[in-house]
Amino acid sequence: MIEKKKRSLDRFRLDGLRALVSGAGRGLGHACALALAEAGAEIIALSRTLDELEKLQLDIQSDGGTADIAICDAANPDQISEIVPKLGQIDILVNNAGTNIPEAFVDVSLNNLDTILDLNVRGAFLMSQAVVKEMLRRNHGGSIIHISSQMGHVGAPNRTVYCASKHAIEGLTKAMGVELGPHGIRVNSVGPTFIETPLTKPFFENKEFTADTISRIALGKIGQVEDVADAVVYLASPASGMVTGSSLLVDGGWTAR
Repeated sequence: MIEKKKRSLDRFRLDGLRALVSGAGRGLGHACALALAEAGAEIIALSRTLDELEKLQLDIQSDGGTADIAICDAANPDQISEIVPKLGQIDILVNNAGTNIPEAFVDVSLNNLDTILDLNVRGAFLMSQAVVKEMLRRNHGGSIIHISSQMGHVGAPNRTVYCASKHAIEGLTKAMGVELGPHGIRVNSVGPTFIETPLTKPFFENKEFTADTISRIALGKIGQVEDVADAVVYLASPASGMVTGSSLLVDGGWTAR
């Protein structure tokens, strides 16, 4: 008879691990940092805004956690290459920094095209590259989680550049997962639907937009930052030890139609 293994929530714990979260000052990044800290990880929070990072640090410390902070523009290759190697052990990377500028395809300016692609694609690539170099040097494996979007799997009007950037992240996730798997480094993405954050707040002030958005989500509600953060904790933890090169959609059924 095969002995049945005992299941334990300890498989979701991150004690002794250090997690780097980019764009950690607010919204999804803030929520992911808090959730990872609650699961036991030591947090390294990156953002361009010091006061937001200091508030996050206090929130984590007040709950008994540990958090270091660093000012870094996740789209600036010089800052990434200078700061990341100084951070020491990194077991988990949450590549969260990103942006969106919704507009009609024919109206997209070169400046807006570059802004979105520089942060969402180039920045994510370079941040991952810097962290992976440290992971390989330490030879202890790790978990990299790209915050993607449901728009990395479908299209939408007025979001051509954003969709292009997130489709690129999905391809990057798969390729990194295949290449880095032999080194024990898992790479996955999380694809949220519309989530209530400071970035999306202006969208939801439009009642027609909000009603249309909810009508496309099978669960009939807007997502919360905690929904995404819980998915990130799972992908960071040993509970997802056989998961790599995949996208975990937290979209309420948007892409199931």
